[in-house]
Amino acid sequence: MKIFHYTFCFIMCFAGMVTTGQAQEFQGQATYMSKSTMELGRWGARMSEAQKKQVMARMKNRLEKTFTLNFNKEASFFYEEDKLDAMSGATDSWGKNFARGDQYKNVKDNQLVQSQEFYGKQFLVKDKLQEIEWKMGKESKQIGQYLCFKATASVPTLELTWYDFSWSNLRQSQPKDSIGPDGNPVVVAPEVQMTDIEAWYTPQIPVSHGPGEYWGLPGLILEVSAGNTTMLCTKITMNPKGKLKLEAPDKGKEITKMAYQETITGKMKEMRDMRGRRRSR
Repeated sequence: MKIFHYTFCFIMCFAGMVTTGQAQEFQGQATYMSKSTMELGRWGARMSEAQKKQVMARMKNRLEKTFTLNFNKEASFFYEEDKLDAMSGATDSWGKNFARGDQYKNVKDNQLVQSQEFYGKQFLVKDKLQEIEWKMGKESKQIGQYLCFKATASVPTLELTWYDFSWSNLRQSQPKDSIGPDGNPVVVAPEVQMTDIEAWYTPQIPVSHGPGEYWGLPGLILEVSAGNTTMLCTKITMNPKGKLKLEAPDKGKEITKMAYQETITGKMKEMRDMRGRRRSR
């Protein structure tokens, strides 16, 4: 009886080790094509169609990008594939100052680690994952060989673009003075800009990962649209040969997302003021 008991325990322990090993070995790689539109506004209204096409050609590398997402059950590593500038044949060094860096997410530990370079200085952004309150939809569609379901959410725009900079965002973030009922000036806090998100995920790949800031659904996110950008998965390889890169970046000055945004905003203000002083001489 004891022999049977010991044998049973050994088999169960061995099965548990196999299951744990399989969970650790589970990994995948997804390729995403990202496309963004650019509004030329009043500036574009004064341009000819030929000029608009020329601007779009110059901006092609910033509007169309390719990303790779490596993932296992708990973690993911998201990075952009290098691409030569369409016009000059060189890498887009200016755009890299405001581009998304290599990003590590761990859904188990609620951890974000992202490498960012800004004008030659290396930063290591460490923060929690962006909370997203998804609303699950009933709509479905096929993306490649995977059946996907729709989910939507609304998130503060700055939480999705904290690594980027926009002069328009700077103007909108300035407090505005207003006159209260008593006739005295009142400082009105700027309105928080929100971005609507539409995502399509597949339960056939049961991980909570997705490209960029997007995560938290009961399946890999294969398509996501937010603002003027859409990311679409074009290729998936499950359990490829060889170990995929899934380690967090570890070089650079440690900083939070909002502190990083304040840093680059302060630097851009400084550069603007320096140009203003040069022109006034």
